Amino acid sequence: MAIVVVGTVFVDIKGFPEDLYIPGGRNAGSVQIVHGGVGRNVAEDIANVELRPVFVSMVDDTAEGGEVLRKLRNHRVNTDYVVTTPDGMGMWLAVFDETGDVVGSISKRPKMDALVQLLDEKGDEIFSRADSIVIEIDLDKEVVKRVLKYAKKYGKKVYAVVANMSIASQRRDFLKDIDCFVCNVQEAGILFVSDYSDYTPMQLCETLSQNLVNAEFPSMIVTMGSRGAVYADKHGERGVYPASTVIVRDTTGAGDAFCAGAAIGLTYGKTMPEAVAIGTKLAASVITVSENVCPRFLPQELGLDIEVAD
Repeated sequence: MAIVVVGTVFVDIKGFPEDLYIPGGRNAGSVQIVHGGVGRNVAEDIANVELRPVFVSMVDDTAEGGEVLRKLRNHRVNTDYVVTTPDGMGMWLAVFDETGDVVGSISKRPKMDALVQLLDEKGDEIFSRADSIVIEIDLDKEVVKRVLKYAKKYGKKVYAVVANMSIASQRRDFLKDIDCFVCNVQEAGILFVSDYSDYTPMQLCETLSQNLVNAEFPSMIVTMGSRGAVYADKHGERGVYPASTVIVRDTTGAGDAFCAGAAIGLTYGKTMPEAVAIGTKLAASVITVSENVCPRFLPQELGLDIEVAD
């Protein structure tokens, strides 16, 4: 069938300074409004590799919600399981500095009741034919429970990404049922109650490997920005993958694109290092532009022997 992505839709309002960003000052620049949300970004990233993901989510019953659906369908994302409901989308307000890093943000999360009801009514239909599942692990707890239940019922692998690590760190029991969890180095520090900011990739790799054995988490990939990414599993496999050298415009969506690439690779038979390489390439393609998602790739460009669906 396809990769099923379970997550949120946000509207992102992003401000960029024309020159050096001055905290607390009046910074001249530009303001952009783009469609975001971790789940939405991942779904569109997968679609931009000419795959046809199924998106399970919600949008507002407004013109903006309709525009989100129109764009996703144009990218050939299956939106049959996106519910239209009041307050179905979140909003993220962010200010960036001159290097493309976020220096301040506020977010409003959507209500999840309609998503819980959808899973109760159509969960078997959605997940029985899935190739794999990607989920935001910090969604409403009842949503995560239902997705993991269906994954176990139908023997589907689950890959997780995170939007709010403070919430996700309270879900450690769920991570034992996640085949691979993708996060950044700061989020890994919150998860394991440690500060990894000064770790080299190799140091983090060794530490991560031991943490997974102790916590009994199947596997993780941790991104480290310009220092690359590290990966490990509870059986002792581990490694480091370098970052691509590019000019950074906006880091928003890079982690989502990385997760999409890694999930694609792991779903369709690639090893962990090969999946990390795909994630790295998609993430690098995102940070050079102000969009939240990667440009179009053919599967063959990423080493995937997959026929492009009609």
